[in-house]
Amino acid sequence: MSLMIEGGRRLSGDLTVQGAKNSVLPILAACILSGDVCVLQRCPHLEDVDTSIDILRHLGCAVRWNGPDLEVDSSTLTRWDIPDRLMRRMRSSVVFLGAILARCGQAELSYPGGCAIGARPIDLHLSALRTLGACIREEGGSLDCTAPCLTGAEIVLSIPSVGATENAMLAACGAEGVTVISNAAREPEIVELQCFLNEMGASVEGAGSSTVVVEGGRVLHGCSHRVRPDRMVAATYLCAAAGAGGSVYLEGADYRQLSVVLSVLQQAGCRIRSDEKGIRLRSSGRLSAVAPIRTSPYPGFPTDAQAVMMAALLRSRGTTVFVENLFENRYRHVPQMQRMGANIRTEGRVAVVCGAEELRGAPVRATDLRGGAALVAAGLQAAGVTRVEETHHIERGYSDLVGDLARLGARISRSET
Repeated sequence: MSLMIEGGRRLSGDLTVQGAKNSVLPILAACILSGDVCVLQRCPHLEDVDTSIDILRHLGCAVRWNGPDLEVDSSTLTRWDIPDRLMRRMRSSVVFLGAILARCGQAELSYPGGCAIGARPIDLHLSALRTLGACIREEGGSLDCTAPCLTGAEIVLSIPSVGATENAMLAACGAEGVTVISNAAREPEIVELQCFLNEMGASVEGAGSSTVVVEGGRVLHGCSHRVRPDRMVAATYLCAAAGAGGSVYLEGADYRQLSVVLSVLQQAGCRIRSDEKGIRLRSSGRLSAVAPIRTSPYPGFPTDAQAVMMAALLRSRGTTVFVENLFENRYRHVPQMQRMGANIRTEGRVAVVCGAEELRGAPVRATDLRGGAALVAAGLQAAGVTRVEETHHIERGYSDLVGDLARLGARISRSET
């Protein structure tokens, strides 16, 4: 499957942003804790969500779509193992470990897969679970875990890892006593996981700050939860419109979660108006270079927005420096952009983007989720036709990228060849 993009058209119109991928994946794992029926309203239909559903069904849960909503019945859970073939399909599969341990007292799984954007060890996940009393044996890429009685404890993360924070929160719900997670990740997805757990009857507070406190041992139950809009999808469409030019309104997008991204776009010359209902962006399509962009954990500039922001600035006036502080292989999209005429130099974690007068369509290959979306954004502003191949990476995080961009006026279509 590939995408065909005829560039040079401005984007215009309104969109409702899909539910957040990075929120719904740990929430799907959290459903295990309820032993009951949970309904996720506006759950995005993504490849990673399909993988999570396959994992839940393998564990014995009953899962079904009801229109845009996903129903998970974990009362029928019978297993505590996840086979290698499922673990390797998605990096976030490791978040099931904390939930399975809390529910079953044991778990068997292998190391996870995911996009090859750099080393993402799970040692912080395992250390947090061991602090709660889990016994974890690592052998040949497999994890054999037992935890007959998890006990609340103080967990201090060496870095604010999102996944480790989520795993610790899930396991702590099944531990006796109080767990304090220090140096916790502060991302909005952590806040949403806290909301979901509390809707199931848990006692979690502090999400959004560097300290999360979980009072474990509570009896949990099913609930219904509306998944919040995806801030990275919103950032993608904003950057696509910024580079191609036009006026777009994203209903439901939360400007507070995107304040750093919006600040950069404004610095580049975009006009932005935000309120509680959404974000509107207007762009001439020819932006100005901005001050150095350095990725960092939330509330800093998100690493997931680095590639799409780079795409927006490919034709800017002047030079912009990017510094990737989180993943060492996060510039895999750069050689593909260079095929389109982009003027980019990289050295280690630094990329220097000198605005090109024109981009030209070319055959390119998506190497990861956000890099693939960035190539689409670049293709929208390129002269001629751009063909983006290996789009399965993109489908991991965007439920209807083609349809959404077409509704904004882009000439984009799927090709089977």
